[in-house]
Amino acid sequence: MRVTSHYAIIIPAYNEEALLPGTLAAARKAMASVSETGELIVVDNNSTDRTAAVAVENGADQVVFEPHNQIARARNAGAENTKTELLVFVDADTQIEGGTLKTALSNLESGKIAAGGARIVMDQPVIPIVGWLTDNWNRVGATFNFAAGSFFYCRRDAFEAGGGFDESVYAGEEVWLAKRIKKWAKPLKLGFEVIQNPPVLTSGRKSDWFSTWDFVRQLAIIFLIPGATKSKKMCQLWYKRPG
Repeated sequence: MRVTSHYAIIIPAYNEEALLPGTLAAARKAMASVSETGELIVVDNNSTDRTAAVAVENGADQVVFEPHNQIARARNAGAENTKTELLVFVDADTQIEGGTLKTALSNLESGKIAAGGARIVMDQPVIPIVGWLTDNWNRVGATFNFAAGSFFYCRRDAFEAGGGFDESVYAGEEVWLAKRIKKWAKPLKLGFEVIQNPPVLTSGRKSDWFSTWDFVRQLAIIFLIPGATKSKKMCQLWYKRPG
């Protein structure tokens, strides 16, 4: 007899065979520390490496295939393939602790919180611009209640009311979903909560892959060109890989 899961952790993954084992191990450890029954789902976003096999080998309960290489579609595909009422989205290069998961589930179960995120810290020393971007994002998230896509949690009714992650954009989809959820939640007196401690640990590998100029150029494109996030070509910092 299959046990009904109370929540699902959804991990979108594109060519993540190297980091996925650590992400899944951390997720499993976090899941073991809470009383609720959960489901661990990996969405293989059309990988060309062993991502899907690695997911199975490292304890994923379900591996979903999404052929269109876009993180919004991958996250939505994961949500479509589970019936749980609570959804936790974790990026494949991000590790969570039991305390973060426990707080997220407790917030959603309280009847007072519709969705939220968590403060992020890097797993390695990074170039100054990456450190600056991380620090500023954490301040903005805490002040205005926005969540980084590396960790986003929500009730299913909030997720569906917000229309899921926006598949018309290739970056910033978590910001738009947060805005739509908050608009839906306001008359219901439901909040949006960014967890400060424990934070989630996310990979600083882009600091090794890209230069300061690459980051400056990407920021300029996003802020100066209307509709830039609707073009995958203009969002290369999120999709380009070395080699």
